[in-house]
Amino acid sequence: MKHKPYIFLVLLLAACAKHPSLPTSFTQVNAGPDIWPDYKDVTVPPNIAPLNFLVDSVDDVVAQIGSQIYGGKANKVQIDEDEWHEMLASAKGKSLPVAVYTKQNEQWTAYKPFSIHVAEEEIEPYVSYRVLPPTFVGFDELSIRQRNLTNFDETIIYSNLQISEGLEGQCINCHSYQNYGTDNMMFHMRFQHPGTMIVSNGELIFVNLKTDEMISAAAYNNWHPTLPIIAFSTDHTMQSFHTRDVTKVEVMESASDLVIYDVKKNQVQVVLNDSSEFELFPSWSPDGKWLYYCSAHYDYQNKYEDTAELLERYRTLQYNLYRLPFDAETMTFGNPELVYDAVSRNRSAVQPRVSQDGRYVLFAEGPWGLFHIWHTSADIQILDLQTNELVNAELLNSPLPESYPSFSSNDRWILFESRRDDGNYTRTYFAYFDKQGRLHKPFEVPAQDPEYFRLLLRSWSRPEFMKEPVRVTPKQFYEKALSEPIKPRFIPSFFRP
Repeated sequence: MKHKPYIFLVLLLAACAKHPSLPTSFTQVNAGPDIWPDYKDVTVPPNIAPLNFLVDSVDDVVAQIGSQIYGGKANKVQIDEDEWHEMLASAKGKSLPVAVYTKQNEQWTAYKPFSIHVAEEEIEPYVSYRVLPPTFVGFDELSIRQRNLTNFDETIIYSNLQISEGLEGQCINCHSYQNYGTDNMMFHMRFQHPGTMIVSNGELIFVNLKTDEMISAAAYNNWHPTLPIIAFSTDHTMQSFHTRDVTKVEVMESASDLVIYDVKKNQVQVVLNDSSEFELFPSWSPDGKWLYYCSAHYDYQNKYEDTAELLERYRTLQYNLYRLPFDAETMTFGNPELVYDAVSRNRSAVQPRVSQDGRYVLFAEGPWGLFHIWHTSADIQILDLQTNELVNAELLNSPLPESYPSFSSNDRWILFESRRDDGNYTRTYFAYFDKQGRLHKPFEVPAQDPEYFRLLLRSWSRPEFMKEPVRVTPKQFYEKALSEPIKPRFIPSFFRP
């Protein structure tokens, strides 16, 4: 009994440390605070991690969020996770008021309050992405990681440091999942121990998706929503480096076809291989009845795959959006249909993703080419397939590049990558897309330390939604990569009725 007062005092001091007091004397200004990241008036899911933020060039900051007060630790506001989730649950479908106070030179300033709006619909609990330094030709450090969006837990799915060393190491890319699940997933390995890692119903297999008949190993990909088949493009990829252009590098294809890989039958079959069309970025509709893709028409003036010619004319490469009807019973495709004519707008559309209800197509659009994350004018667009008109996506975009968009499984959240923070590193952003087809202000993925992305000299690249974490361990991927990859059977005939 004699220890209880001491325990009570410790708990009281801890509570005081977590919740500072609001200033009683301050100057009120009629402007909102300049916080980083900019979470003012954003709409967030009710299961997102705390939106911690900071204020530059101040000695102290406190913020009242709902009924709780946080801050008092220099210029950062870091929110208790349990309390945050309680506040989100009570504010679902409503808003949390936020009032910010800063101190500088012993003087407090109170800013015009703002709100954090809380949607009814949740977001996928996980996201995965590549983490890589600003390199273009070497792969000394590269990993695929997964982040729990409800908190700040991050784990490595696979790192190339497990198997390679030096600048000529192993490249890993193009991670993807079937229906947001991880029992069926894949990613590529290039250079050292090349092949494609595929998890099929939890079983790990390693495949060499390059046959003598294909242009190259399989590249950009997308799983059929129900069948054990993956659509791939097979491409000859090249890069051109700029010494004075702000875009730094141009990625292009000198040839590209579409193929299907049947995981169970271990066979590759051609879908499209027109030598005058560069087809890539296949993407299944959620009902599995359509295969969307991008294609640029190009006739070589000299010999086929004259790369010197292409380097001179790369700005003429512009992609339209197409789709192929697919019959799952006969496993056949119909004829291509034009979905969006970007070329007529003097633009290039790539990376399509279809909403779960089949109404909208998300894609990235830039001036030319396919790798829009290097194009400063690149934006995310949304095509309404019912009206055949673009949704107003101005709120989604910035003066800097946006790319790799995708829908959440409930269609209410859009995930994309952007260079809007500093123009150099890609970061992950989310935006609410409501039932009326309206976009809301995007917000950056929350970080436990709000200064994290300012200090991280790495990009978060090609983000993908996940409903669960990857259960195959990095060690299992590593051990499988040391084995000899299996080779598929190639079927040259077209998928046609």
